[in-house]
Amino acid sequence: MSPRKIVENWVERFNAGDADGLADLYHADAVNHQVTQAPVEGRDAIRAMFEREFAAAAMTCIVEAVHEAGDVVALEWRDPAGLRGCGFFTVRDDRIVFQRGYWDKLSFLKLHGLPIE
Repeated sequence: MSPRKIVENWVERFNAGDADGLADLYHADAVNHQVTQAPVEGRDAIRAMFEREFAAAAMTCIVEAVHEAGDVVALEWRDPAGLRGCGFFTVRDDRIVFQRGYWDKLSFLKLHGLPIE
């Protein structure tokens, strides 16, 4: 499966709130680093992160653009409230091995009425 298709599957599973399905897209030793937070290492920890996040807020990823360059895919996104961000996914052997995301955490917390850390 192409890296782009894996990221498209990631978006579908994210929008479905499917933490288990998302975790299945990651390599067992993958790293997910949302730059506003500490890196999360390993598929099980990534699954737990998504479970916590889906429990805390309703989130939707609306794709603005997808750019594929070899094993790296850049995803530009927005949500229905206007929050914007981008993610970079490195895919090897049909699994995400590294993800880095950039977005405004303060705006996210305010939009969802969550405590400001």
